[in-house]
Amino acid sequence: MAVNTEKLNKRQDKILEILDKKGRVFISQILEDVRLSFGEISKVTINRDLAKLLDMGFIARYGKARAIFYELSPQYNFLKRIDQEKYFLTDTDKRAAKENFNFEIFPILKNIFTESEKKFLHDLNNEYRKNIAGLSEDIKKREFERLIIELSWKSSQIEGNTYSLLETESLIKEKKEAAGHKKEEAVMILNHKEALDYIYGDRNSFKTISISKIEDIHYLLTKDLGISRNLRKTAVGITGTKYKPLDNEFQIRETLEKTCDLVNKENDPFSKAVILMILIAYIQPFEDGNKRTSRLAGNAILAAHNACSLSYRNVDEAEYKKAVILFYEQNNINYFKKLFIEQFEFAVKNYFRTN
Repeated sequence: MAVNTEKLNKRQDKILEILDKKGRVFISQILEDVRLSFGEISKVTINRDLAKLLDMGFIARYGKARAIFYELSPQYNFLKRIDQEKYFLTDTDKRAAKENFNFEIFPILKNIFTESEKKFLHDLNNEYRKNIAGLSEDIKKREFERLIIELSWKSSQIEGNTYSLLETESLIKEKKEAAGHKKEEAVMILNHKEALDYIYGDRNSFKTISISKIEDIHYLLTKDLGISRNLRKTAVGITGTKYKPLDNEFQIRETLEKTCDLVNKENDPFSKAVILMILIAYIQPFEDGNKRTSRLAGNAILAAHNACSLSYRNVDEAEYKKAVILFYEQNNINYFKKLFIEQFEFAVKNYFRTN
């Protein structure tokens, strides 16, 4: 069972409410206000609550000794839990959404995972490395083939492709197109296979990321689909959201360069992957194929750091799209990273195992 990235107790929620109302607050004030709501609570208990909120990146601590005070962190809105079910009950045009690109997003994109989440992910990845080290080359090859088939199928399905998993397997293994489907659907799936072969064949090159590497992935994913190559020069709209991506080609390049710089400076491979994925989706640097590119670019980062790839096989495509839209409209990454953690756990538990 994956770690719960959302659960706070009522005291912790109260502490966040106090900080939201009062700004800078000393622990004595926090203790007094919490006791008004919950009765006698020890300072030790409040310190534990504060430690958890610090670990989650929701609050920041300043000062020394008796002068220590707490504030909501600049990342609180970026990381806080949003009830996605309630959020999406409101019509697209009636949601209080950010409609334009936020140029201040880059300094906020840090400490994405809490220490406990990082430990969970790295422990899982150690399990993956142990599993794969014990496999024969033949079994490893078959498992990579299975992962590629399932990722090509699911990533295409998220984009509206109607091929079944079994039809996708026949297409990739036997080049056999399924009856009753458009030619473009087969092309989309085979393009995934080619892009993944490129990524896994040159995985070390993705230890650093660049615009040209992102463009290469995009080209392989979208060739023969009537989609322009390289960065777009026109505006694009996104179904289901009021958010409008940048329409200036120079700003698109500039923000993508900042993205690459941010990813390359980050040390944690899971944070690198999530930052790259969400910012490619947010910038929408291409005419089409952006989310496909973001998913495979994230896997390229994971592969470069000897981490298990995600197949997204059991992700609900509607929930995936909601997670991305929450970032567009609220610059909030909580739900997206929750799905990432769940899909990483799924991948480790379902691929490259002997039992």
